[in-house]
Amino acid sequence: MILNSGLIIKLISQKLGYSKNGVIIVPTIEKILESFEKLNLFTNKLYFNNAVTDLGNKVLAYFKYRADILNKEVQHQFMSMEEAKELYEAILVNFEGKYKVSWKVPINKQAKEKKNPAYLTGCVNMLIQTSLKNDYSCKYDAKEISSFTSNKFPVRSLSRRVDGSFPGVINPIALWEIKEYYYTTSFGSRIADGIYETMLDGYELKEVKKVINRPVFHYLFIDAKYTWWVMGKSYLCRIVDLIHMGLLTECIVGRQIVERVPLIVEEWKKEYDKLFPVLYDTSEK
Repeated sequence: MILNSGLIIKLISQKLGYSKNGVIIVPTIEKILESFEKLNLFTNKLYFNNAVTDLGNKVLAYFKYRADILNKEVQHQFMSMEEAKELYEAILVNFEGKYKVSWKVPINKQAKEKKNPAYLTGCVNMLIQTSLKNDYSCKYDAKEISSFTSNKFPVRSLSRRVDGSFPGVINPIALWEIKEYYYTTSFGSRIADGIYETMLDGYELKEVKKVINRPVFHYLFIDAKYTWWVMGKSYLCRIVDLIHMGLLTECIVGRQIVERVPLIVEEWKKEYDKLFPVLYDTSEK
Protein backbone atom coordinates (compact mmCIF):
# COMPACT_ATOMS: atom_id res chain seq x y z
CA MET A 1 0.00 0.00 0.00
CA ILE A 2 1.46 3.37 -1.02
CA LEU A 3 0.58 6.24 1.30
CA ASN A 4 0.30 9.52 -0.59
CA SER A 5 -1.57 11.27 2.19
CA GLY A 6 1.01 11.22 4.98
CA LEU A 7 0.03 14.67 6.20
CA ILE A 8 -3.60 13.62 6.63
CA ILE A 9 -2.60 10.48 8.56
CA LYS A 10 -0.26 12.39 10.86
CA LEU A 11 -2.84 15.09 11.50
CA ILE A 12 -5.59 12.61 12.37
CA SER A 13 -3.25 10.49 14.51
CA GLN A 14 -2.10 13.56 16.41
CA LYS A 15 -5.67 14.65 17.08
CA LEU A 16 -7.18 11.26 17.92
CA GLY A 17 -4.08 9.52 19.29
CA TYR A 18 -2.14 6.47 18.14
CA SER A 19 -3.19 4.05 20.87
CA LYS A 20 -5.45 3.89 23.88
CA ASN A 21 -5.48 1.40 26.75
CA GLY A 22 -2.83 -0.68 24.99
CA VAL A 23 -4.78 -0.90 21.73
CA ILE A 24 -3.78 0.80 18.47
CA ILE A 25 -6.56 3.15 17.39
CA VAL A 26 -8.45 2.57 14.14
CA PRO A 27 -10.62 5.69 13.86
CA THR A 28 -14.08 5.67 12.31
CA ILE A 29 -15.02 8.11 9.58
CA GLU A 30 -17.19 9.91 12.14
CA LYS A 31 -14.22 10.47 14.45
CA ILE A 32 -12.06 11.62 11.55
CA LEU A 33 -14.66 14.13 10.36
CA GLU A 34 -15.14 15.35 13.91
CA SER A 35 -11.40 15.95 14.26
CA PHE A 36 -11.33 17.94 11.01
CA GLU A 37 -14.27 20.06 12.11
CA LYS A 38 -12.59 20.84 15.44
CA LEU A 39 -9.54 22.01 13.47
CA ASN A 40 -11.81 24.14 11.24
CA LEU A 41 -10.83 22.09 8.16
CA PHE A 42 -12.99 21.14 5.19
CA THR A 43 -14.18 17.53 5.17
CA ASN A 44 -15.58 17.26 1.64
CA LYS A 45 -12.51 15.46 0.25
CA LEU A 46 -13.11 12.69 2.77
CA TYR A 47 -16.90 12.66 2.90
CA PHE A 48 -19.19 14.13 0.22
CA ASN A 49 -22.87 13.75 -0.70
CA ASN A 50 -23.46 11.51 2.32
CA ALA A 51 -20.78 9.05 1.22
CA VAL A 52 -17.13 8.38 1.99
CA THR A 53 -14.94 9.49 -0.94
CA ASP A 54 -12.17 7.42 -2.54
CA LEU A 55 -9.61 9.35 -0.48
CA GLY A 56 -11.66 8.78 2.66
CA ASN A 57 -11.75 5.03 2.00
CA LYS A 58 -7.99 4.98 1.44
CA VAL A 59 -7.42 6.75 4.74
CA LEU A 60 -9.72 4.32 6.59
CA ALA A 61 -8.06 1.33 4.91
CA TYR A 62 -4.61 2.60 5.85
CA PHE A 63 -5.48 2.97 9.53
CA LYS A 64 -6.81 -0.60 9.57
CA TYR A 65 -3.75 -1.87 7.70
CA ARG A 66 -1.39 -0.12 10.13
CA ALA A 67 -3.12 -1.59 13.17
CA ASP A 68 -3.34 -5.08 11.65
CA ILE A 69 0.33 -5.33 10.68
CA LEU A 70 1.44 -4.15 14.12
CA ASN A 71 -1.03 -6.26 16.10
CA LYS A 72 -0.84 -9.45 14.05
CA GLU A 73 2.77 -9.49 12.87
CA VAL A 74 5.16 -6.97 14.37
CA GLN A 75 4.40 -7.40 18.08
CA HIS A 76 5.22 -11.13 17.92
CA GLN A 77 8.72 -10.47 16.51
CA PHE A 78 10.03 -8.47 19.46
CA MET A 79 12.36 -10.17 21.92
CA SER A 80 13.12 -9.73 25.59
CA MET A 81 16.75 -9.27 26.63
CA GLU A 82 16.99 -12.97 27.55
CA GLU A 83 15.64 -14.03 24.16
CA ALA A 84 18.02 -11.65 22.35
CA LYS A 85 20.96 -13.06 24.29
CA GLU A 86 19.92 -16.61 23.38
CA LEU A 87 19.69 -15.71 19.68
CA TYR A 88 23.04 -13.89 19.80
CA GLU A 89 24.80 -16.90 21.32
CA ALA A 90 23.21 -19.28 18.79
CA ILE A 91 24.36 -17.18 15.84
CA LEU A 92 27.82 -16.69 17.41
CA VAL A 93 28.41 -20.46 17.61
CA ASN A 94 27.98 -20.79 13.84
CA PHE A 95 29.94 -17.60 13.07
CA GLU A 96 33.13 -17.72 15.12
CA GLY A 97 36.29 -18.60 13.24
CA LYS A 98 34.68 -18.68 9.79
CA TYR A 99 35.18 -15.11 8.58
CA LYS A 100 37.80 -12.39 8.63
CA VAL A 101 36.17 -9.91 11.01
CA SER A 102 36.98 -6.18 10.85
CA TRP A 103 34.60 -5.16 13.63
CA LYS A 104 33.99 -5.77 17.31
CA VAL A 105 30.62 -6.41 18.87
CA PRO A 106 29.81 -3.15 20.67
CA ILE A 107 29.06 -3.15 24.39
CA ASN A 108 25.91 -1.47 25.61
CA LYS A 109 26.10 1.65 27.79
CA GLN A 110 24.77 -0.02 30.92
CA ALA A 111 26.77 -0.53 34.11
CA LYS A 112 27.77 -3.50 36.28
CA GLU A 113 25.71 -6.66 35.67
CA LYS A 114 23.77 -4.99 32.85
CA LYS A 115 26.94 -4.30 30.86
CA ASN A 116 26.69 -6.82 28.02
CA PRO A 117 27.21 -7.06 24.27
CA ALA A 118 24.70 -5.13 22.18
CA TYR A 119 22.89 -8.31 21.23
CA LEU A 120 20.84 -7.09 18.26
CA THR A 121 23.78 -5.21 16.76
CA GLY A 122 26.00 -8.26 17.12
CA CYS A 123 23.38 -10.47 15.48
CA VAL A 124 22.85 -8.05 12.58
CA ASN A 125 26.60 -7.71 11.97
CA MET A 126 27.18 -11.46 12.01
CA LEU A 127 24.24 -12.16 9.70
CA ILE A 128 25.38 -9.49 7.23
CA GLN A 129 28.96 -10.79 7.17
CA THR A 130 27.79 -14.39 6.84
CA SER A 131 25.90 -13.35 3.70
CA LEU A 132 28.73 -11.16 2.34
CA LYS A 133 31.38 -13.74 3.34
CA ASN A 134 34.76 -12.10 2.66
CA ASP A 135 33.80 -11.05 -0.86
CA TYR A 136 32.58 -7.50 -0.18
CA SER A 137 33.61 -4.63 2.06
CA CYS A 138 31.19 -3.21 4.60
CA LYS A 139 31.21 -0.53 7.30
CA TYR A 140 29.69 -2.16 10.37
CA ASP A 141 30.32 0.94 12.47
CA ALA A 142 30.21 3.89 10.11
CA LYS A 143 31.83 6.76 12.00
CA GLU A 144 31.78 9.10 9.02
CA ILE A 145 29.03 10.98 7.22
CA SER A 146 27.81 9.26 4.06
CA SER A 147 28.51 11.05 0.77
CA PHE A 148 27.49 10.56 -2.83
CA THR A 149 29.44 11.34 -5.98
CA SER A 150 28.76 11.91 -9.65
CA ASN A 151 31.58 11.61 -12.17
CA LYS A 152 34.03 11.10 -9.28
CA PHE A 153 33.00 14.38 -7.62
CA PRO A 154 30.99 14.80 -4.39
CA VAL A 155 27.47 16.13 -4.93
CA ARG A 156 25.53 15.23 -1.77
CA SER A 157 26.26 14.34 1.87
CA LEU A 158 23.94 13.30 4.67
CA SER A 159 23.69 15.43 7.81
CA ARG A 160 24.43 12.69 10.32
CA ARG A 161 26.29 9.43 10.79
CA VAL A 162 24.47 6.11 10.63
CA ASP A 163 25.25 2.80 12.33
CA GLY A 164 26.27 0.88 9.23
CA SER A 165 26.69 1.18 5.49
CA PHE A 166 27.40 -1.10 2.55
CA PRO A 167 29.89 -1.14 0.92
CA GLY A 168 31.15 2.03 2.64
CA VAL A 169 30.40 5.65 3.45
CA ILE A 170 31.13 6.85 -0.10
CA ASN A 171 28.26 5.97 -2.46
CA PRO A 172 26.55 3.60 -0.05
CA ILE A 173 24.06 1.16 -1.51
CA ALA A 174 22.51 0.44 1.89
CA LEU A 175 22.41 2.35 5.18
CA TRP A 176 21.00 1.23 8.51
CA GLU A 177 20.34 2.28 12.08
CA ILE A 178 19.96 -0.13 15.02
CA LYS A 179 17.79 0.75 18.03
CA GLU A 180 17.87 -1.86 20.81
CA TYR A 181 16.62 -0.88 24.26
CA TYR A 182 16.49 -4.03 26.41
CA TYR A 183 17.14 -2.22 29.70
CA THR A 184 15.01 0.86 29.15
CA THR A 185 12.13 1.34 31.57
CA SER A 186 10.64 4.51 30.09
CA PHE A 187 10.14 5.78 26.57
CA GLY A 188 12.44 8.80 26.70
CA SER A 189 13.26 11.58 24.29
CA ARG A 190 16.42 9.82 23.10
CA ILE A 191 14.35 6.98 21.69
CA ALA A 192 11.85 9.36 20.11
CA ASP A 193 14.71 11.37 18.59
CA GLY A 194 15.86 8.21 16.82
CA ILE A 195 12.65 8.15 14.81
CA TYR A 196 13.05 11.77 13.78
CA GLU A 197 16.67 11.12 12.78
CA THR A 198 15.49 8.27 10.58
CA MET A 199 12.96 10.63 9.01
CA LEU A 200 15.70 13.19 8.31
CA ASP A 201 17.86 10.53 6.67
CA GLY A 202 14.89 9.49 4.56
CA TYR A 203 14.24 12.98 3.27
CA GLU A 204 17.91 13.46 2.42
CA LEU A 205 18.07 10.11 0.61
CA LYS A 206 15.00 11.16 -1.37
CA GLU A 207 16.96 14.23 -2.43
CA VAL A 208 19.90 12.02 -3.48
CA LYS A 209 17.57 9.95 -5.66
CA LYS A 210 16.06 13.10 -7.19
CA VAL A 211 19.40 14.79 -7.95
CA ILE A 212 21.55 11.89 -9.16
CA ASN A 213 18.92 9.17 -9.67
CA ARG A 214 20.54 6.82 -7.20
CA PRO A 215 18.20 4.94 -4.86
CA VAL A 216 19.64 3.77 -1.54
CA PHE A 217 18.30 0.96 0.64
CA HIS A 218 17.47 2.50 4.03
CA TYR A 219 16.79 0.23 7.04
CA LEU A 220 15.89 0.49 10.68
CA PHE A 221 16.51 -2.49 13.00
CA ILE A 222 14.66 -2.32 16.33
CA ASP A 223 14.11 -4.57 19.32
CA ALA A 224 13.03 -4.78 22.98
CA LYS A 225 9.44 -5.84 23.47
CA TYR A 226 8.73 -3.76 26.56
CA THR A 227 10.18 -0.55 25.13
CA TRP A 228 8.67 -0.68 21.67
CA TRP A 229 5.44 -2.62 22.11
CA VAL A 230 4.36 -1.85 25.67
CA MET A 231 5.49 1.81 25.73
CA GLY A 232 6.18 2.81 22.14
CA LYS A 233 3.16 1.88 20.04
CA SER A 234 2.75 5.45 18.78
CA TYR A 235 6.29 5.39 17.43
CA LEU A 236 5.74 2.04 15.78
CA CYS A 237 2.79 3.65 13.98
CA ARG A 238 5.09 6.45 12.85
CA ILE A 239 7.64 3.95 11.57
CA VAL A 240 4.95 2.29 9.44
CA ASP A 241 4.06 5.78 8.15
CA LEU A 242 7.72 6.45 7.26
CA ILE A 243 7.85 3.32 5.14
CA HIS A 244 4.70 4.23 3.25
CA MET A 245 5.85 7.80 2.76
CA GLY A 246 8.94 6.43 0.99
CA LEU A 247 11.35 7.57 3.73
CA LEU A 248 12.39 4.09 4.89
CA THR A 249 12.88 0.92 2.88
CA GLU A 250 12.07 -1.46 5.71
CA CYS A 251 11.95 -1.74 9.48
CA ILE A 252 13.20 -5.15 10.61
CA VAL A 253 11.99 -6.15 14.05
CA GLY A 254 13.65 -8.45 16.56
CA ARG A 255 13.84 -12.06 15.43
CA GLN A 256 12.87 -11.08 11.87
CA ILE A 257 16.58 -10.47 11.29
CA VAL A 258 17.25 -14.20 10.89
CA GLU A 259 15.00 -14.44 7.86
CA ARG A 260 15.26 -10.94 6.41
CA VAL A 261 18.97 -10.06 6.61
CA PRO A 262 20.21 -12.77 4.21
CA LEU A 263 17.53 -11.77 1.69
CA ILE A 264 18.20 -8.03 1.76
CA VAL A 265 21.97 -8.57 1.55
CA GLU A 266 21.46 -10.50 -1.68
CA GLU A 267 19.74 -7.40 -3.07
CA TRP A 268 22.71 -5.25 -2.02
CA LYS A 269 25.18 -7.58 -3.71
CA LYS A 270 23.26 -7.50 -6.99
CA GLU A 271 23.18 -3.70 -6.93
CA TYR A 272 26.89 -3.52 -6.09
CA ASP A 273 27.84 -5.84 -8.93
CA LYS A 274 25.80 -3.68 -11.31
CA LEU A 275 27.36 -0.40 -10.13
CA PHE A 276 30.92 -1.58 -9.50
CA PRO A 277 32.58 -0.47 -12.76
CA VAL A 278 31.18 3.06 -12.42
CA LEU A 279 31.39 3.80 -8.70
CA TYR A 280 33.77 1.46 -6.93
CA ASP A 281 36.53 0.38 -9.29
CA THR A 282 39.68 2.12 -7.98
CA SER A 283 42.19 0.23 -10.12
CA GLU A 284 44.46 2.27 -12.38
CA LYS A 285 43.16 2.82 -15.89
